[in-house]
Amino acid sequence: MTVAPTIHFASDNYASVHPEVMEAMAAANVAHDSAYGADAFTARFDEAIAATFGDHALGYPVFNGTGANIVSLMALSPRWGGVVASEHAHIHNDENGAPERVGGLKLLTLPSPDGRLTPDQLDRYAGDLGDPHRAQPLVLSLTQATEMGTVYGLAEMRAMADAAHALGMRVHVDGARIANAAAALGVGLAEACAGADVLSLGGTKNGAMLGEAVVILNPELRDSLAHDLPYLRKQTMQLGSKMRYVSVQLDALLTSTDAQGTPLWRRNAGHANAMAARLRAALAPLADAGRLAFTQETQANALFATLPRAAADAVRARYRFYDWQPGSRPGDVEVRWMCAWDTTAEDVDAFAAALTTALEAR
Repeated sequence: MTVAPTIHFASDNYASVHPEVMEAMAAANVAHDSAYGADAFTARFDEAIAATFGDHALGYPVFNGTGANIVSLMALSPRWGGVVASEHAHIHNDENGAPERVGGLKLLTLPSPDGRLTPDQLDRYAGDLGDPHRAQPLVLSLTQATEMGTVYGLAEMRAMADAAHALGMRVHVDGARIANAAAALGVGLAEACAGADVLSLGGTKNGAMLGEAVVILNPELRDSLAHDLPYLRKQTMQLGSKMRYVSVQLDALLTSTDAQGTPLWRRNAGHANAMAARLRAALAPLADAGRLAFTQETQANALFATLPRAAADAVRARYRFYDWQPGSRPGDVEVRWMCAWDTTAEDVDAFAAALTTALEAR
């Protein structure tokens, strides 16, 4: 059965698998190979992690982003530990309490209107250190790019990591969209999360079929975390027997290059970001006319805007996207529009035209 392609702006999770990733998976599907990561393709992924993040870095493929986050946080914190995070963090809003239920970790959230935290906010929980009646704030979890489509600048990321380390905290980066952040900043993946101890390396939102990885970044923690992570990964049901099919996808994102030598992760993320910028530019006249209002900067591949709910629902009949929260005025809604590696300029222009028609009709 042939299904007509449909483009949505709900999530980059909706996107198809990049052909280079699919080709890499097919190449891994030709014979038997050892299970649980003792295969040639995972060994190649290990080399790609070292080349990307430094010889000291170690990567542990897992099935999904929630798994990567939970394994990372459990490795970084004892059972009495708390995890400081944005109120918008995926671990807080979209993982069904897994950090608490599976990891036994208390989440300590902070307000962040644009998704980014600032160093001075850590003072909110610093006084709890040493108090046996309080969950100990021992891990800071940052999201890069944030759930609000914003990006920590290099100095901002380093300042957050330095402030947390000064308090004795370890630093985790939820990098489900780390590629989009790095592309927006014009730097490598390692630079985009510099100062972090552990990274949840995303693949699914950037052209992979499935699979992420836990990456140890801090050489001083390498030995202790490398001892714990294999057990945590198995215990949390994130150890794949045919791991090569996850490893080969991440390896392709990191190492598959075009004629100019640009890796696949950057090509995919850069294109998604560019499509988001194109959509914002196309809708700017509507914002100037007061028909919609952008609510966040568009720095990566997400746009946030408020508009009349009736107009949003009219467009949703053709294109799926998510409501984020009620608008500030009665009858308005704040929505999120996401672009992906396979979003085309024609898709963006058609979507912008549909939005324009719906808004001008009201």
